[in-house]
Amino acid sequence: MLYKLGQTNGVFDSITPVTFHSSHAGKDLENLVADNLLEVLFENELMPIFQDRSRKAEADIYALNRKGDLVIFDQRRIGAGADAVHQGLQFCEKAAHWSFDSLQKLLAKYSGAEDIDLQEEHQSNFDLERPLDQSAFNTVQHLIVVGSAGDDELIRNIDYWKSRGLCLDFIPYRIYTIGNDHYFEFFSIPYDRHMNPAVFKGVIFDTCRKLYPESLWYMCDNNRVAAFGDQQQIIHCLNRNDVVFLYHKYEGIVAAGRVKSDVKSDPNVRGALYRDLEWLTQKPTRDAYRAMSSTVIKNILGHNFFWAKTIKIPYLGKKETEKLLKAYKQTIG
Repeated sequence: MLYKLGQTNGVFDSITPVTFHSSHAGKDLENLVADNLLEVLFENELMPIFQDRSRKAEADIYALNRKGDLVIFDQRRIGAGADAVHQGLQFCEKAAHWSFDSLQKLLAKYSGAEDIDLQEEHQSNFDLERPLDQSAFNTVQHLIVVGSAGDDELIRNIDYWKSRGLCLDFIPYRIYTIGNDHYFEFFSIPYDRHMNPAVFKGVIFDTCRKLYPESLWYMCDNNRVAAFGDQQQIIHCLNRNDVVFLYHKYEGIVAAGRVKSDVKSDPNVRGALYRDLEWLTQKPTRDAYRAMSSTVIKNILGHNFFWAKTIKIPYLGKKETEKLLKAYKQTIG
């Protein structure tokens, strides 16, 4: 809940809850929420394998967790009624019959890479010693309903089915209008742990090599960090003065630079958003470059990352950023 702080003579002395929308928020706004679920869920350790943007008879997002369980995200519109949870449960029932090959096809469609291997991707994303057996995938289905915190009927239905022992959870959001501006407040589970976006950070940023084989060279040739297509909005997670480590899939970090501009669009490249970079290391060239592997990165920093996202999480604080940059310069150049 959002509260307005009141002051008297410079001393905080009251809190007043800010009204949020408890009725239908408009189809365009709800569609925007659905389209950006992956962005607001970016700190959950899940590997997305499919996102439905057509509003057909599918849930919004299908993802895998570390154990290979299928996690299904279904956004419910305000006023959807008692059938809202039933529909989500139907998605689970349908998905429970999906074979490993079905999951493989979903990932291929989602990633745009027909030759992608689900077992290898899952092993890489969760840094497993060995890939899961095919039989370990989709043995359990978890439904997570995303809906307005003001939808009391939806919440009652979710509580009922949870009391019956179903693998079901609820992620609420609230929409506020303050002055002429609109705000979206989202609560990720289990702890709603997000770094303050205004704080300086280091970011390991994937070049999306599989989808855009030339992306690294586009960034190097133009002195920028960029995102393309469905991933383009991720560029808004960066701020001026953040340090970006470009991570090339299968190899590792190949360069680092400091963000020097606001978000820009490239009129010559459809679906590209970028920020200018000031290079802090040598830029790689097509004929020869070296990389710092994920194993070395983990050894230097003493912890692992969630490799499934374009932006690898967790973010790096100032000390970790300086430590990684120093090690990169000493070993790679």
